[in-house]
Amino acid sequence: GVPLLAMQGRVHYYEGYSLEEITFPVRTFKLLGLKTIILTNASGGVNVEFSPGTLMVITDHLNLFGDNPLRGTNDERFGPRFPDMSAVYSAELQEIVIEESRIMGIEVRRGVYAGLTGPSYETPAEINLFRTFGADAVGMSTVPEALVARHMGLEVLGISCVTNMASGVTDEPIDHEDVMATGLRVSATFTELLRRVVTRLHARV
Repeated sequence: GVPLLAMQGRVHYYEGYSLEEITFPVRTFKLLGLKTIILTNASGGVNVEFSPGTLMVITDHLNLFGDNPLRGTNDERFGPRFPDMSAVYSAELQEIVIEESRIMGIEVRRGVYAGLTGPSYETPAEINLFRTFGADAVGMSTVPEALVARHMGLEVLGISCVTNMASGVTDEPIDHEDVMATGLRVSATFTELLRRVVTRLHARV
């Protein structure tokens, strides 16, 4: 009973797309009249208190792409030349996620997401560096979309599924098959959480 628009996956920078191409759908959403966007991703756990399967609501991010989708000529119809990024991810929406997770009896952590280009996984030395930067999880998406969404005044919620521990956190090598298996294991819980959150967001209107 809730009207929404959903993407069947996304394209990534590591696939050869430009940041403008990656974020084009977000621009389209704004022109279609959407006011809120939920960004989800799979990530590697940097915080040693996390474990595979942990769900993390994103409180902030580190843009480690080495580029910005807002670079270049600014289109004032979308937003200002120098948009404020002091609160990219809505604190109100974060609280809704935490409240619904408690009702479900699951734990959702809070944390900072570091976005990198990929496609290679990070080295242990890089993970140690990112941890000193304040990162709790690393991934290869989300940050460009969040930047463009805020540029246009969209309310942003980000939720990350920690599908593996990042390099050097454990002695185990990172296997993409294990990453996919963890995502599948958590999918039912993640889906139910999203269903509850979307219902709450619709009730605010």
